[in-house]
Amino acid sequence: MSERGASGAGTPGDWVAPRWRDGRVEGARQVASPNHDARPPGLGVTLAIVHSISLPPGEYGGDAVERLFTNRLDFDAHPYYERIRGLAVSAHFLVRRDGACVQFVSCDQRAWHAGRSTWQGREACNDYSIGIELEGLEGDTFEAAQYASLVEVLAACADRYPLDAVAGHEHVAPGRKGDPGAGFDWRRLAAELRGPACRLRDSIEALGR
Repeated sequence: MSERGASGAGTPGDWVAPRWRDGRVEGARQVASPNHDARPPGLGVTLAIVHSISLPPGEYGGDAVERLFTNRLDFDAHPYYERIRGLAVSAHFLVRRDGACVQFVSCDQRAWHAGRSTWQGREACNDYSIGIELEGLEGDTFEAAQYASLVEVLAACADRYPLDAVAGHEHVAPGRKGDPGAGFDWRRLAAELRGPACRLRDSIEALGR
């Protein structure tokens, strides 16, 4: 995984594990968010949650998402921002439209991304999940570079943590959240998995049925 995105899906044997330091992965641009806290002791990180975000909605390439996650967003800069005024949120990773990857929170820490959520009967998904935001509009499509980079993020995280499932925000908070939405191709993601992320294929394929 590199800051400018992944090089392609390849095969499991092609994958080379990146280095980690204090829950931060080499190759991702590091931007520190204050919106995190400690995970409950004794819980393994077993779930990755895929989100989508753009600010303002449908506008790409700016720094508004980074400003939101670092509590520096000017809420008066756009009429939409009044809806999220004062919101304190973050994610572990953001994957830009060109595949560039930004990390905001150490994966050893609990990022504030899922809110009220449940996965397979377990509540409070933030406690045991990694949050990955894709720059995009809920329901719209995503870029090939984003799928490639997401594959690399999942492989890196699966190599370090006991991940056994991937879900969308819409799956852990149904009725409240709808991202990444119908434009995200779960079957494509499953087909492109490589390295340690290959063990997540069954859980992802189930989402695309």
